[in-house]
Amino acid sequence: MTPKLIRRRERRGLRLWNVGLVLALAFAAALVVAAAVFFAGWDLLGARGLRTQRRLDSKTLFDLVKLSFGVVAGAGALVALVVAYRRQRVDEEGALREATRLHTERFTAAVTQLGSESAAVRLGGVHALAGLADDAPTALLRQTCIDVLCAYLRLPYTAKADLPPDDTDAMHAYLALREVRHTIIRLIRDRTAVGPQKTHISWQGHDFDFTGVVFDGGDFSDAQFTGGTVSFDEAEFSAGMVKFTGAHFSGARVSFNGARFSDGYVSFYDAHFSGGTVSFTRAVFAGAGVLFAQAQLSGATVYFNDAQFSGGRINFLGAQFSGAEVHFAHAQFSGGRVDLTMATGSAPIGLVPPPGEPLPPGLMLPDAWLPTAS
Repeated sequence: MTPKLIRRRERRGLRLWNVGLVLALAFAAALVVAAAVFFAGWDLLGARGLRTQRRLDSKTLFDLVKLSFGVVAGAGALVALVVAYRRQRVDEEGALREATRLHTERFTAAVTQLGSESAAVRLGGVHALAGLADDAPTALLRQTCIDVLCAYLRLPYTAKADLPPDDTDAMHAYLALREVRHTIIRLIRDRTAVGPQKTHISWQGHDFDFTGVVFDGGDFSDAQFTGGTVSFDEAEFSAGMVKFTGAHFSGARVSFNGARFSDGYVSFYDAHFSGGTVSFTRAVFAGAGVLFAQAQLSGATVYFNDAQFSGGRINFLGAQFSGAEVHFAHAQFSGGRVDLTMATGSAPIGLVPPPGEPLPPGLMLPDAWLPTAS
């Protein structure tokens, strides 16, 4: 069941049919089943008819009385079953409403903490929201908590390089804010990289919106993007190390469209692209080191269409192109170094120039991919 259908059902709440209609349908179903069993037994026994008798003996009369009581008892049991089921549904709905009310109270308190001036209180609010998402009674309420955490990362953020020089207070405020932001990233990683130990509730399959976020570090190692939508569109990777080491892209729609890799280091080492769509369309690689070493592109569709490679070093050392559709249509290479010399498998679509044309500046390809002169 898709997340949209789940959310639609959660919004509807409890809907019960009229009890009279339910009982009528239940009796009708019981009669149909009883008739089917009777005629099946009749056919299996090979009976050809009923023996008629004008007078009832005491044994037959007693059997009829027992049958009558059995029918009444069965009808009463059926009514009791229907009523008990409805009562259980009502109790479950009441429990869900109470859990939702408590969730809302805790959510309000956690968001209030997140807006505090104190970094320590904000950290407490981050952990409270993560715990609240784990305990959420519905997927929709869990998604709400995730949305708030992602929204905090999207708030305006001044990178270290843009701070006023020799401003101690500004540096302390920056370090405190960076700690809160990196904690959010770590908590998201922990819950999207749930392993066999299951130390956390899994958030896999939910949506994560990192649109326009400034990353100056962060660890998404071993995260599993198995469903939903994950957006790094227009994000800025400007400093520090951001790791997607060992991450699995196996069903989600993950986009880095228009993202800018301007400084620092971003690692997709040993990442697995085995399903879904991963898009770097219009991404700008202008100074950061981006590592796709040992990455396995075996089933996903990966786009580098219209990407600009103007600086930095992008290394595909040991990357395996063995089944994924990788597109480099209209990619522009004007500087930096894009090294695919140790990559294996089939050449990406739109990357290799036609025979007779030189390789763009900075692009290095394996000999097996280069066109042979006719």
